[in-house]
Formats: sequence, C-alpha cells, structure tokens
Amino acid sequence: MNTTTSTHRIGDVQVRRRSFLGMVAAGAAVAGVPSLLTACGTGEAVSVSTPGATIGAGILPSYIPVDYVEPDFPSVNGSTPGFETIPAELVQSVPEPPGSGTEFTAMTPLWGTIPPTDGNQYYEAVNGLLGSTITFQITDGNVYGDKLATVLASARDVPDWVSVPSWNIPPRFGSEIVPNIFQDLTDHLGGDKIAAYPNLANIPTDAWKFCVFGGRLYGLPFPGEVITDAIFYRKDVLDELGITPDVRSAQDLLDLAVELTGGNRWGAEDLWNTSAIIHGVPPKWLLDGDRLVHRVETEQYRAALAWNAELFASGAVHPDAVADQSGEAKTRFQSGASLIMNDGLGAWHEALRDNLASNPDYWQQPFEPFAADGGTPVLWKGNPANIFSFLKKTDDEARITELLAIANVLAAPFGTTEFDVINNGVEGVHFTRDDDGLPVPTELAATELQPTYIFLVDPPIANTRVQYPGFVRASSEWQTTAAEYLQEPLFYAQQIVEPAQFASIGQPFVDLEKDISRGRKSLDDLDAAVETWRSSGGEELRTFYQEILDAQ
Repeated sequence: MNTTTSTHRIGDVQVRRRSFLGMVAAGAAVAGVPSLLTACGTGEAVSVSTPGATIGAGILPSYIPVDYVEPDFPSVNGSTPGFETIPAELVQSVPEPPGSGTEFTAMTPLWGTIPPTDGNQYYEAVNGLLGSTITFQITDGNVYGDKLATVLASARDVPDWVSVPSWNIPPRFGSEIVPNIFQDLTDHLGGDKIAAYPNLANIPTDAWKFCVFGGRLYGLPFPGEVITDAIFYRKDVLDELGITPDVRSAQDLLDLAVELTGGNRWGAEDLWNTSAIIHGVPPKWLLDGDRLVHRVETEQYRAALAWNAELFASGAVHPDAVADQSGEAKTRFQSGASLIMNDGLGAWHEALRDNLASNPDYWQQPFEPFAADGGTPVLWKGNPANIFSFLKKTDDEARITELLAIANVLAAPFGTTEFDVINNGVEGVHFTRDDDGLPVPTELAATELQPTYIFLVDPPIANTRVQYPGFVRASSEWQTTAAEYLQEPLFYAQQIVEPAQFASIGQPFVDLEKDISRGRKSLDDLDAAVETWRSSGGEELRTFYQEILDAQ
C-alpha cells in the first residue's frame, strides 16, 4: 500500500489526503440503520402519491456518471461496484467550499449515540469542506417517525433540511406535506440542469425516481443496494465437516439442512425469506395478462409456504427458531449452532467484523442463486433508495442553490477527499493506522463521528471493505453472478403512498406465514385468508394500483 501523504487544511483541522476511505462506512457507523444494510416495473417507472400521477420529460435528473477511481469489480445491472485497494491519492471533487458561511438546520435520525456539537472536530472538518455550517437536530431512529410526524403536522419550525426514511412517511405526505412544506427541485435539478452539480449527477436515475411526488422532483436520495438478501451457510464449518454443498434446487437445500442436523447443531434457521427468494415470490404485485395479482394470491407464494413447512417438519430448524425467537438467529448462526440462514448482504461484513478477532477462520458464504425447481432463478430488485431528504420551501433562490451546492459536496463518491472526511473524519484525531496501514478508530471517533450527513444525501454505494481479506472479491463476484437474474418488480422505483385504510389488511399474513411454516395451520387457511383479504380491502387496493398502472 502506498503511504505517501499530502496535507491541506479544512477549517482549522489538518486533513491528510491519504486517509483511509470507507473506514466507518465499512462497518460500525451504519450497522444499526434499518434497511440500509439489509433491506427487499417498468423501465420508466415513476414516483407517485396518487393514482394517475405521471412523470414528464425533463423531470428526472440526467445521469452523468463519474469515476474518480476505477472499480476492480464494476457494477453489473445495478450491483454494487467493488474496490479491492485504496487509491494512493484522493481527488478533491469540489475545489472550493461552496457555502457562504450560512448556518443551516437539519433534522436526521440516528441509530446510535448522539454526538456532541460543541468542539466536535468531525463536524468542524466536514463543515470546512462545505463552507457553511449544518447544525443537526438528531433524534433516536427508533422514535424518529413520531418526531417527524409532529414537526411536519405543525408546519412550524421545520428545519432547512429534513431526512425522511421511507418507513416513517406520515399520512398525506405526498399529497399535502411535500408540495406545501418542501421545495420543488425540478427546475434546479431536472434534466441536464443537474450538470451544475456533478456529484449529484453521478447518482443513478432509479434513485431519483423514488424522489418524485406528484410528477415533480422534491427529494434528494440515499441510494440503496438493489441486491438486498442472500442465503448464507457457514462455509468454515462445512469445510471442517468435509462437505462441499452443491445446492441447485429447494430439495437440495432441504436435504443439506437435514444432513447438517445432529447433536447440538441444526441445519437451518427459519428460512421463510429464503423460500420466498428461491420460489420467486414477487415483492407485491404480478401482472397476469391485464390483471394485477397480489403476492399472496400467487402460486409462488403458496409453493414457498409449502416448502418452508416441509423444512420445519423435517426437524432441521433450530428449536429456538421454531419457538419464533428470531432475534437471536444471528447469534446461533455465528456460534455454529445453526448453519444456514437468510440475511441481508450487509450482514456478511458485519459478521466478519464481529467474529474474525475471536475466530480467524470464520467465514460465511452465500449459496449461488438457484430456483426452487432447479430452473432459472428470479431475483427481484430492491428499492433503489429507502431514505431521502427534503429542503424547506422558500422564495430565496440563493438559499436553495447554496444548499444544493452543499449537497453536491456530500454526494462526493469513493475516491474523493470529501467522501473520506465525511465517512472517516480526521486522521490522527478519529483514527490512526496499524502496521498494515489500515485504520484503527480512536476513542474520540466513537464519541464524535456518527453518521449524520449521510442521511441528507449520499453517493452511490461502493464496496470498499478491504480490511476483511477476501471479502470484496467474494462479495463482488457473488453479486456479479446474482445480477444476471435480477428483474424489476412491478412498480419498481415508485414512491407510492397507499391510502390509510389499506395499512393493516396485509398484517394477518405475517402471522399466517409463521403458523403454516410451523404446522399450526395449513394451506387451506391460506385460501381463507386470501378471501378475507379481498373482501376487507384487497380488491379496492387492486383498483388503486390498477389506476396507477393504466395511467403509465
């Protein structure tokens, strides 16, 4: 690794250009953020908040990609690019701080300890890059939705910049809150206007689609991974047992789980999500001719339930999983008490982070994608963004322009000084280096450096977790293979806010999936549940989505 350094000053803090990119993003800082590391149409899908809203020409920003560093594993069909090495020199993508010295307020969630503001050298460093100060109003992510709803309902004292996780969207958000409280960014960013902000223009189009409400662009995205889940097995343990799995069908997986069960070890956790994946269960809707079919009405859903019930009946599922103690599944899997489980892709590097020190041989590996019947797999793309932010509405055009220029700094991708500082802080202050040149966070990092700016806008995801030997290659090669089977679900990349009366009609299926899997209920109960769903709002929900589909 080249350790040549050069320095410059940001505000009053000296920052080394060779500081390590992705240290915090590699594990600790965002590990607790829902849907960022785990998470689950047509090419012209649009974001809508009411049926019939469509998108016009010049609304979506043009996609103008830029690579400051060439990836070792380029993106394929939306997969995450992988970087096995750290660049010797970083590029400052925005030569001069764009801010005017203004102080802006920003409201964001945080799944972690809220950092101090006074004397925080991390904030000083990032604000030095911006040329203005962002003062954060941070709320515990677990109760952020309540705070967000209160602030937006009052419409008073709304901060200049507001982060909105998609799972915290309050009622009437798209139809009333967005156009009345937040700034329409279409005339600033739509079409080729985005070229004035090159780092924002580097964000893929699908992420921007998720930021359109009522046919206009309002949001700034936090891009997500489109390949969200994998079926993991404990490769290190299977190697010790002399077992090389060759899983190409649902029956193969069941047979392996049974083979691995014995003594104080079980073959699998609850594999309901796995069953949904290998049976190609759609996230929500399929189009059968000209009729919309909900996932619970599909043969794929029925077959997935039947297979998972067979798995439980085989005795290969850990007893605690049978008892629905899902919260300890990772612990059981990582301890070797169970050997197969479904998880988000982000769990892979998290497991390495948590286990390699005590078990240097620890390795979990995803199975290559396969279909239940042994045919061609179907993998549905996940949402291109699950969090977005909005700027408070104002007649002061200069204020909006300055905030967008600041957003352009925050969106700087891997390979830039800005990305390095935003994700890692200041070398010698927030991290030092070990003998291999890899970063070691200081105690101050745990206090000062928490993910805050990332919830305002973030660059495209990149896999830069080089501190785990072999991980970037293994993850990237698996994603490259999986990307061959990616398909866009119906209504992909659309921000559709369903009417409130439909909010709970799907909840009974969550319990039913558990009951059928564990043999407490049968597929006959599924038939009854589907009929109840149809009569209690399902048909009206189908009409709601059909109107959106017809308008497109």
